[in-house]
Amino acid sequence: ALEPLSVGLAIGVASALTGYLSHPRFYCSYVECCPRDGRRLNASALKAQLDNRLFGQHLAKDVVLKAVLGFSNNPSPKKPLMLSLHGWAGTGKNFLSQILAENVHPAGLRSKFVHLFLATLHFPHHDQVKLYKEQLQNWIRGNVSACPSSVFIFDEMDKMHPGVIDAIKPFLDYYEEVDGVSYRKAIFIFLSNAGGDLINKAALDFWTSGKRREDIQLKDLEPMLSVGVFNNKNSGLWHSSIIDRNLIDYFVPFLPLEHRHVKMCVRAEMTARGYVVDEEVVQAVADEMTYFPKEQKIYSDKGCKTVQAKLDIHEDL
Repeated sequence: ALEPLSVGLAIGVASALTGYLSHPRFYCSYVECCPRDGRRLNASALKAQLDNRLFGQHLAKDVVLKAVLGFSNNPSPKKPLMLSLHGWAGTGKNFLSQILAENVHPAGLRSKFVHLFLATLHFPHHDQVKLYKEQLQNWIRGNVSACPSSVFIFDEMDKMHPGVIDAIKPFLDYYEEVDGVSYRKAIFIFLSNAGGDLINKAALDFWTSGKRREDIQLKDLEPMLSVGVFNNKNSGLWHSSIIDRNLIDYFVPFLPLEHRHVKMCVRAEMTARGYVVDEEVVQAVADEMTYFPKEQKIYSDKGCKTVQAKLDIHEDL
């Protein structure tokens, strides 16, 4: 028979070991955990990533940095953070949302607390809007219950069937809780090409009048953008109650990229591949892109979207 002291010692050791293994600091070093309350984003790290990885978007960087840090530093926000990113393809909307997700949850898009929805994949059929709305509400409710700081990214909002996104309106509003769940620490991000033409025209008007691109301010674009998207029948936000109730905190414009910005993208891609940056190759790739307007050829019509494919052709150089 075991001595009482030995049994007690064994139980004590087992309890201590169980307690250590279940301690959040140990457990969360092996399994992804939802960030604890009070955790703040690393402002300098986020700024550095935006500066070094996102090109030609002074407005987007400034607005998103201030909005996200202000939201993160607020111990009791009144509502979730809601950002709507607009601009042509290849201007950096997806890139910025990925950087933001990585700074909230280090695993980024691989995190179980970051959720990406693609309109054409997850909500393809017009006759199933009612079902999509129910599924979307259940998905968001369940995931925010598991992690209050969940991030939800809705891509291809310009291809979303009108009405689907209104399902999340109760979660974005100024409520302490909805059915016992608080959504005030979650982040919602919309990505859309809608409004891109309005942004491009405004940027071209600045260029034509001799003004610097960097002088464009949010107030020059946001009012026009919100109205344009609300009245755009080809947008998932067409006559949306989310806009009508002013629940989107910022409409973030992404400006069309110039030749110099495309060259920045090429250099960054070469560095990411471990290549020595060759300016002849940089110039060649940038020159192969197509630009608009037809006469002036100022802006890349695909942004930096095809830089990787173009660079593949030049790999032997």
